Amino acid sequence: MKQQVKKGVLEIFVLAILMRGEAYGYKIVSDLLVYIEISESTLYPILRRLEKAEELKTYNVLFQGRNRKYYQITAKGKKHIDEFLDEWEDVRKIYDILMK
Repeated sequence: MKQQVKKGVLEIFVLAILMRGEAYGYKIVSDLLVYIEISESTLYPILRRLEKAEELKTYNVLFQGRNRKYYQITAKGKKHIDEFLDEWEDVRKIYDILMK
């Protein structure tokens, strides 16, 4: 269960970063490193899962002669964040009970 929770939280981190605006992989990693330790090898499977779930959409831009893939959150991705926040409120209540 611990691994599932971590996986879900990482997905929310990625979606939250993309709420600020579209970005490419390296930029997403850089932005996430302020909050959590994550590598590109961890990020790209998450991006693929979110894209497959239609929570992200992508497009390519030619940059210095190379293709750069940009990720953009979709309405479905925003809904995922809203659902997470609703569930997190319940978790916070349990945490408050345990810590009293």
